[in-house]
Amino acid sequence: MDREQLGQLADLAEAEFMLQYVAGVPQAVSSALVSGHARIGGGVALSVPNAPTYYWNKALGFGFEEPVTRDLMDRVFRFYREQGTEVATIQIAPDRLPHDWEEIRAAEKLEPGSVIIQLGCEIDAFRIDDATELRIGRVPSDAADQWASVLMAGFEWPQGGPLSEMLAAAVNNPRFRAYAAWDGDQVVGAAALFVHGEVAVLSGAATLPSHRGRGAQSALMAIRAGAAAEAGCRWMVAQTGRPSAGSVNHSLNNMLRAGLRPLYDRQAWTWRAAPGAQ
Repeated sequence: MDREQLGQLADLAEAEFMLQYVAGVPQAVSSALVSGHARIGGGVALSVPNAPTYYWNKALGFGFEEPVTRDLMDRVFRFYREQGTEVATIQIAPDRLPHDWEEIRAAEKLEPGSVIIQLGCEIDAFRIDDATELRIGRVPSDAADQWASVLMAGFEWPQGGPLSEMLAAAVNNPRFRAYAAWDGDQVVGAAALFVHGEVAVLSGAATLPSHRGRGAQSALMAIRAGAAAEAGCRWMVAQTGRPSAGSVNHSLNNMLRAGLRPLYDRQAWTWRAAPGAQ
């Protein structure tokens, strides 16, 4: 499989795991978050306005089932207006952008945001040192809240609340595999694997500051790779932010050491509702 084909699989798998996080929650949690989601033109649009972060207001996975056009993007923007979303991120693979993208983004005043690196490799090419004195294993249901709390801390999101419950729900979602690093009976590292056909996504990971540098993330990557192979996956993919000049993204460095290779850089675009829009 060439880089372009793997990039397509990675984009679609990423869109699906984001959708599963938002859609696969109890109704009470969904109501508290006022969350909404839609499949549009082969991609997905997500809105979670009551979350303490705009991260979950995201539209991605476009350009594969049908071309990216002004009409398709109008459907995406209409979804966000109907949801009452204030800010959303639009993510489209660079080779799927239409020739008139500049006109589309100018009409909606889309602003450039962060740059995301899409990475992937064959599962057999994924290798990483799993040495750590911490205990690594699958997360049982009764540790789901602890696991979610570590993810919330890692992304610097406020603790507790319905967003934490949304993340915790992934522990019991059969398409996810949730893993943790324990120091005694305390969860100090958290990570998730999402299985989408023959593609496995490293779909989020964090370690508490007190336990960084002790091999937790490498070990969590290794156990997820093993689980992906057992699930019959042929490809491993992941996404992370491109570091700004002079800064370091340790997650990116870990991924590269493990054998993941950059597939492409994807510019994120920020959409904002017009003042006074309903």
